[in-house]
Amino acid sequence: MAKYDIVFKLKAVESYLTGEGGYTIIAKKYGVPSHENIAKWVRLYLKYGRKGLDRKKINRKYPVQFKVSVIEYKLRTGESFNNIALHFDIPEPSLVYSWYKVWQDKGIDGLSQPKGRPPMSKKPNKKTDKKLTKEQQLEKEIELLRAENAYLKKLRASGINIPNRLRK
Repeated sequence: MAKYDIVFKLKAVESYLTGEGGYTIIAKKYGVPSHENIAKWVRLYLKYGRKGLDRKKINRKYPVQFKVSVIEYKLRTGESFNNIALHFDIPEPSLVYSWYKVWQDKGIDGLSQPKGRPPMSKKPNKKTDKKLTKEQQLEKEIELLRAENAYLKKLRASGINIPNRLRK
């Protein structure tokens, strides 16, 4: 559930637009901890109307070329991250800022790196016994018995007691 619903945001924005006070006064009046929230809501409302205050439920993935064009726009115009986010319809200015920082640190290659934990590798199942022929199964069993025999010989040679269950 969102912290602030659309009706609450709309009241705060309308209070600001009717001139009841600045961002800080409206934030205190409605109990919003930061005046930046009010400023963001007003910007979204002025650009998109009531629809801009709706909470977006889709996490969009942006292609690398789009991120590069946003950063080039930032470098060319020098506009603030807030204005750039509004210009390119990006929901959060902090997203533009994070792209900009990654670009500064790692270049374009950094923008193409996926975030989060990589997916688990698909290891083949160890149930290959069913696919082995009878001859291959017997060879595998012989190999295991030889390994067990070699292990027991090493135990005897080192003077370690061999458990009764392993003695034949």
